[in-house]
This record gives sequence, C-alpha cells and structure tokens, in this order.
Amino acid sequence: MNTLINMYTKFGKFDAARYLFDKMPERNEASWNTMMSSYVRVGSYADAIGLFREMCNREIEPSGYAIASLVTACSRSANMVCEGFQIHGYILKLGMLWNVFVGTALLHFYGMYGFCSSAKRLFEEIPERNVVSWTSLMVAYLNNGQPGEVLNLYQQMRHEGVGCNQNTFTTIISSCGMLESELLGPQVLAHVIKSGYETNVSVANSLISMFSSFCSLQNACYVFDQMIDRDTISWNSMVSAYAHNALWEESLRCFHLMRLVHNEINSTTLSALLSVCGTLDSLKWGTGIHGVVVKLGLDSNICVCNTLLTMYSEAGKPKDAERLFQGMPERDLISWNSIMAGYVLDGKCLDALRVLDKLLKMGKTMNNVTFASALAACSNPELWMEGKIVHALVIMSGLHDNLIVGNALVTMYGKCSMMCDAIQIFQKMSKKDLITWNALIGGYAENEEPGEAVKFFKLMRGGGIPANYITVVNVLGACSAPNALLIHGMPVHAHVVLTGFESDDYVKNSLITMYAKCGDLDSSSYIFSRLLDKNPVTWNAIVAANAHHGAGEEALKLFVEMHRSAVSLDHFSFSAALAASANLAILDEGQQLHGLATKLGFDSYLFVTNATMDMYGKCGEMDDVLKMLPEPKMRSGLSWNILISSFAKHGSFDKARETFHDMLKLGSKPDHVTFVSLLAACSHGGLVDEGLAYFASMNTEFGVPAAIEHCVCIIDLLGRSGRLSEAEIFIKEMPVPPNDFVWRSLLAGCRIHGNLELGRKATEYLLQSNPSDDSAYVLYSNVCANSGHWDHVENVRGKMQSYQIKKQPACSWVKLKNKVSSFGIGDQSHPQTGQIHDKLRELRKIITEAGYVPDTTFSLHDTDEEQKEQSLWNHSERLALAFGLINTQKRSRLRIFKNLRVCGDCHSVFKFVSKIIQQEIMLRDPYRFHHFSGGKCSCGDYW
Repeated sequence: MNTLINMYTKFGKFDAARYLFDKMPERNEASWNTMMSSYVRVGSYADAIGLFREMCNREIEPSGYAIASLVTACSRSANMVCEGFQIHGYILKLGMLWNVFVGTALLHFYGMYGFCSSAKRLFEEIPERNVVSWTSLMVAYLNNGQPGEVLNLYQQMRHEGVGCNQNTFTTIISSCGMLESELLGPQVLAHVIKSGYETNVSVANSLISMFSSFCSLQNACYVFDQMIDRDTISWNSMVSAYAHNALWEESLRCFHLMRLVHNEINSTTLSALLSVCGTLDSLKWGTGIHGVVVKLGLDSNICVCNTLLTMYSEAGKPKDAERLFQGMPERDLISWNSIMAGYVLDGKCLDALRVLDKLLKMGKTMNNVTFASALAACSNPELWMEGKIVHALVIMSGLHDNLIVGNALVTMYGKCSMMCDAIQIFQKMSKKDLITWNALIGGYAENEEPGEAVKFFKLMRGGGIPANYITVVNVLGACSAPNALLIHGMPVHAHVVLTGFESDDYVKNSLITMYAKCGDLDSSSYIFSRLLDKNPVTWNAIVAANAHHGAGEEALKLFVEMHRSAVSLDHFSFSAALAASANLAILDEGQQLHGLATKLGFDSYLFVTNATMDMYGKCGEMDDVLKMLPEPKMRSGLSWNILISSFAKHGSFDKARETFHDMLKLGSKPDHVTFVSLLAACSHGGLVDEGLAYFASMNTEFGVPAAIEHCVCIIDLLGRSGRLSEAEIFIKEMPVPPNDFVWRSLLAGCRIHGNLELGRKATEYLLQSNPSDDSAYVLYSNVCANSGHWDHVENVRGKMQSYQIKKQPACSWVKLKNKVSSFGIGDQSHPQTGQIHDKLRELRKIITEAGYVPDTTFSLHDTDEEQKEQSLWNHSERLALAFGLINTQKRSRLRIFKNLRVCGDCHSVFKFVSKIIQQEIMLRDPYRFHHFSGGKCSCGDYW
C-alpha cells in the first residue's frame, strides 16, 4: 500500500493516494511519512502540516526525513514562520537535532526568514557539523546580505579542517563578488584549483559572476571561454556580467549568440537582459524583450515579471509597472517589494505604505527588503509618525538587528530631522558597515549640522573604516553656510585633494555645489572651468549652483551651452533651469524650457512638473499652474505647497486655504513649507484670526514645530493689521530667538501704522546685529516721515551718509520682444523718454478727471504738496507703465516687475488706469502679484 501511495503521488494523483491512505486498515510510520513528504513535494504545505498534527495526536513519531520535509515546507511557504518555530520545539523534544537532514533544514528555515542570529545559535548547537551544515549557514548569511559573515565562516571552516564541496565554493565565490573583494577572490580561486573544482560548471559560473562584480570582464570571458561544458546558467552568467557592467549592447549580442549556439533560454536569461534596460535610452530594448517574454509564454513567470516591474519603475514608467503588477496572475514577496520600491522611486510614498498595509492584512511574512522600502517611503519629515510605526513593526518582526534595516532606520530618522533617534539606532547596532556611517553623516548633512558630520567622519577614519565617494559627498553637503566653509568645508576639500578623491566626478560636483551654497560662486565656477571632462551631473551642478546663488541669467546661459554641447539633459537639468526662470520671472524662457522638456519626454517627471508649476506661478500665469497641476491623488507635498504659495502670491487667499484643506482631506500631510505659504496667505489677505489658529495647530495637530519663518509670518500678520502690541508680546514669547527678519517685519508694521516708539526699538535691534543694514534706516526713516517727524528723518539720512550706507535704489522693468527695459526713479536715460513723459502727462490728466487724488504721504520728502505730487510721478513703476502702454497693443496684458514694495499711490494710479483704458496690468513686487483689472486689484487693497 505504501508503494502504491508513493506511485500515485509521483504521478500527481493525490486524490487516489489520499483515498488509499484513508482506507488503510493499519498505517505504519512509512505510510505517514510518505504521504506527508508527498504533500511537501507538490507545495501543499498546509495539508502537510495538518497531517503532521494528526500524527502527533496519534502519538506516531515521524522520521527524520519527514521532519526535514516539514521544515522545508515552512521555509518554502514564506508565511509559516510560527509553524516552523513549533516544529523546532518538537525536534528539541525528540532530540533529533543530531540528524543532519533536520539540522540542515532548520538552518535553511531560519536563513529563509532572515533570522541569521538564530541560525548561528542553532548551528553552534548541532552536535556533528558537516560540510552541508556549514554551507547551509553560509547560504543563510548570503541570502540576507551578509557576505562578510560567509567569509568569516569560510576561514573558520578551513581552520577546523572541513573540506568544501561545489555548493560551498559557489557560495563563497558569490560572497567575494558581493563584497567586491579583489584581494580575497584570487585566494579562493587558488583553493578552488587546489581542490580540483575549476572544471565544475557551477563553480565556473560563480567565478564568471565574481569577476563581473570586480569589473574584470576580461577574466570573466577567459573563464567562460575555457569551459568545456556550458549550461544555460553559464550563458546567463555571461549575459549578466555584461549587464552588471552596464554594457547592454554586449549583453544583447551575447544573448543573440546564446540563441544561435545554445538554443535554450529561460526566465533568468531574460531577467538578466531586462535588468540593464531600466533607463530611457535602453527602454526600447526592454520593451522589445518584453515582447519576447510574451512570445515565449514567460509573461506569467514571477521572476521575469518582477524584473519587468523593476525595469519600468527605474525607467520612469510607473504606470506601466503598476499595470503589469495588477495583471500578474501570481505574486511573491519580491513582486510586492518591487512595486513598493517603484512607488518610493516615483515619490508616491503613501502608495508604498498602502502596499505594506495590504501585506500586513494578507498575513504575508515580510523581509528586510520590505522594511527597507517601507522606511525609505517614510524618509520625509511629514511621514515621521508612519516611520515610527514601521520601526515598531520591524521590532515585532525580529529584524531590528538586520544590518540593511538598521541602515534604513538611520537614513529615515536623518531625513525626518530626528537625529537623536538616528544616533540611538546607530549606537545600538551590533554591526555597522560603511553604509551605516554614510547614512549617519548624510543625516547630519541633511540637517545642516556640519560640526557633527565632520566629527563622525573623523571617528569613522579613526576606526579604520575607509571612506568612499559617498562619504565625502555627504561631508561636503553638510557645509552650506559661509562660516562652515572656513571651519569645515575648506579643510575637507584639502583632505579630498590629499586622498585623491578630487578625481571623482561626484566629489567634483559636490565641491561646486558646496562653494556655491556657501556664497563663493567664483570658486564653484573656477572648479567647473578646470574640469576637462564635464559629464551631465557636472553641468547640472553648475547650473543649479548659479540658480541657487541668484545668478539666474548665468544659469540659463550655461543650460543653453550644455544643450548646444550635446550633453544629455535630464530632469535635474530642467528643474535647475526652470528654477532660474522662476526666480527671474521670465516667462518666455520658462515656456521654451517647458516645451523642450515636453519634447524630450521629461514633462512626466514630478520634479519637472513641480518646477514648471513654480515657474508659471512666479511669472504670474495662474491658469498655466492649474493646467500643469497633477490629479489630486497624484500630487506630492511639494505640488500642494507650490499651489498654496501661488494662490497666496496672486491674492487668492480663500483658494489657498481651500487647497490646504483639500490637501488634508486627501491624506497628504502639511510640512514646514506648507505652513509658511499658508501663514503668508493669511498675512497678505488680512486673515488674522485664521492665521493665528493655523499657527496654533501646527505643532499640536500636525507635529510641525514652529520655525523662525513661521514666526516672521505671524509678526507680519499682526503688524499689517495694526496689532503691534500683540506682535511685540509674541516676539518675547517666541519658541525661537528673533532674527533680523522678525524685527524688519515689525518695523514694516510700524511704518504702515505710524508707531514711532516701537519702530525705534525694532531699528535698534536691527542695527545691533548689522550696523550697515540699509533697510533698517530706510524703514525707520519712512516711519518718521509718516509721523511728520522730519527732523528725525534728516537725522537718519545724515547717519546713513556718514556711515556711507546707500539705500537700495528702486527699479522697475518691462520685457517686450525679448528685450528688457528698466527704469529708476526719475529715469531720463531711455531712448523713448520724451514719449514716456508725454504718456505720463496724458494718464495724469485722465485719471484726475476720473477722481484720482494723489496721496502725498508716500512722497517721503519735506517739500510742498506740488513737489511731492511731482516726485510721485517720477516713480519707477509709473515710468515702466507708460513705456509698456506705448509699446503694447491695446487690450493685451501688460507685465511690470519691481524690485521693492509697490508704492501705495502708484497702486491707486494703476487701478484707475486699468479701468479707464480697459487693459489688464500685472505688477509683481518682491512679495506678491497685483492683478489690476477694471479698477480693482487682486490684493483687495490690503498688502
């Protein structure tokens, strides 16, 4: 009967086998073991466990082979970890740990679930260890990303005189490849030759992979060419070797030869080819190989589908990846990990966390890769609470001691500005590698703590851990202020030169960025000019450096030069160039960049979409901002912030508030920038109580601590509305020390409402920190003038003259037909000066007839009314207005820009003009846009 049961199960006739088993009048140990092992063999793991429980209830002891099969079932199922623990307890109870099959199966089980420390303890408890036991533990470490431990075991194994088999050698060689240990690799190769395994196909295949990871394709090709017998894995290893070294054309040639010579390809072959097609340049080959996959009927193969998921995600085609995932007939943990990683790569962090939630609800066992992706999704200050929850899940899963997860935790807390938590994780980690140190130093760089970044860089070097280019890039990235440049930045630069990292492209780019961020754009440009081989990243660095430093025109010139030099543009290039256009508020160039980005296929990148929205918003084109806006569920936090900020700058305060509440409804969390934009909207819209309520809710409801920028908005809010005493109290109770911006905002409020005494106090604080602050003198002079204290005005102007402090001159400009025409106060230098003043006289006449009465309080000179009125008509924005009206067609929108706050009387003039000539006028000052139409302004006369 037992033989019949075994026969039926081998032919897949399980119903017949189970029928015979159930009808047996008497079953012996072999009957139970045969049936149970058969269930395991075909993947019916739950049935095997059920049968085992029935055996235990009948007090029948299974054989060692059957127990090993059960443990294997728990390993393969990927969700039977608890059952595995219970069987381990049963094994200890029976004293069967001595059985080599049982011990090896248990080692594999613990390794499969990532419990390497448990596997090591179990290994040490096994009374008799053979080469299979050693190899099983090595495989466990290798599968969990700990190749260093594999090599430690190899050394221990040799010390104890245990020989290696082909599986041992393939595991050790793979570990050398993962570690890129060019020193140890040849030593292992010598041991392989000495042991006579150099002709073994499996070992040779591993050697090809190892040499590939060393970027030694010549050696890999030599091993391949010397092989007497080659199997499909041999060809796959060679295809993968080319793929690993980013030689996708050579990969395809090898694939073509493989089809001609070997005439057999499998899922691994196609996966290796697809792995090099995750860029825009090679995606066309990837889609072609996808067609081959479908033609060969491998489109339901999980391994191939997982590689396709990664390819589409890395190539910036998240919708294709999502469509593929939804259509997969079967998914394993790698599939779920791949789609989660794809969402993280695309910036859809909440979607990634929804995948984690679904895995939890499905009861799927997760591994270190799952949690590494989940923690990467939480690497954002607005998702710190979710990060804490994922951290708790890590602990519950027993993976808190995993090196990869530990590194992800340090990174996550660093990016969430929670460096206290990051350092706690770092200190508790039992093992640290270079990635751990880089994650911590990168966290300090992210949070602009150069002192701590340099401190741990020194500790790392003192501990004998060699730095790589990422370490250096992180340390340089921490230096982003002028004082940090002298104390830390330049000494690190000297270290870079001494250690030879100066030749690394990424380090060069970081040096360009560091000097620019620290205000030394000349050094950035010098480093750039000295580079002989400038790659796209280098060009992006110098374009971004100029854009960041306020040299927008130079940034755009460099972008044009980059394009003309046939350097490949990418989404970073467009983001930097669009930022420069936004800061300069030059619409024509911004539109050209948008068109080029669309033509080259970069308009689908969220970075480019956000930069384009920001450009249109800062150029006064709200309609275009709304056209570019992603669907609500697809918006990132930055998209929401740009929309709120744009509405605020354009006077749509209610829409800014509505957008904020829409953002909350859709589950997107507001951050530091969101509240700066929201509070600015309340300030410019006179929504005082609403602004104070939002400020109060920041920390309590949303976990966003109040920073100096938020406090400046509140001072501005209270100052504009005349609640100056409340503003003064707020400054005293602020959670952060007041800076120049706080006192300047208070002084501006004093100017509006004529509070001379409080204005004097604010001026004193400003001049204490910066005695040459021209804005402090000018604002206080205006406070005195508005209050009629002309003697004070003369005193302030006298001090400015004696200290050689010059007021920033007002300037307005208009861009027409690709030419910028700028005007200062009373400017007479323009070729059309005569026509401009004629037009001003015409405008003055028609608006006076329409009821315009000049407000001479905005003429801050102690002269008679007529002279004051005349001086108002010399203001730069009026000259720009007249010029624009002369040179534009009627009914077309006129766009004027000014470097200082618009004068109140000029504001009235613009309203009258827009109504009488029925022309829309857009005026942008440093704070906001004024849209004049039909005698009204978008600001509602509150600005």
